[in-house]
Amino acid sequence: PQEEARWKCDCDVNPSTVSVRRDDYVVMKTKSLTLTLGLVAILSVPFQPSSAADEATSSKPTSMEKTFIKKAADGGMTEVELGRLAAEKGGSDEVKDFGNQMVKDHSKINDDLKQVAAKMNVTVPSEVSAKHHAAIEKLAGMSGADFDKAYVAAMVTDHEKDIAEFEKADKEVKNPSLKKFIEDA
Repeated sequence: PQEEARWKCDCDVNPSTVSVRRDDYVVMKTKSLTLTLGLVAILSVPFQPSSAADEATSSKPTSMEKTFIKKAADGGMTEVELGRLAAEKGGSDEVKDFGNQMVKDHSKINDDLKQVAAKMNVTVPSEVSAKHHAAIEKLAGMSGADFDKAYVAAMVTDHEKDIAEFEKADKEVKNPSLKKFIEDA
């Protein structure tokens, strides 16, 4: 009778019409409590990335990283365009060969950068900047020895600048995928 009153408070069912055993109730409540506590324990553990690739997508890029990616993509596309010009307009076989090598090398680097940028949700430019477009147009108006001299000078200056920017970025970048890209480039 005392037990019936307790059961009546816990539910709207009349205990006299439903046969309920207290042992079943305790087992069911224990299983429910165990399941609930297990779920709470699982959900309270902070998410930890399982790999460097996952980590790259989980971290939000800094403004410095975004800027670096966009500048590197712009510079890389410029190198490919200038390399094509060198292969076409160069006066010497060495400049033509060097131009072809720049196209090959920088096309691969550009593809690698696009993959890293995509993981970081950073959009790379689809065409060269106005500044670089002007340099391409200037060289496009030259040919032969004049082209060779201007192209080689531009490549030396540009690569010295690129090396300095990559070294600076290597010290500041936190994203592991971008850091690896910089080190491999």
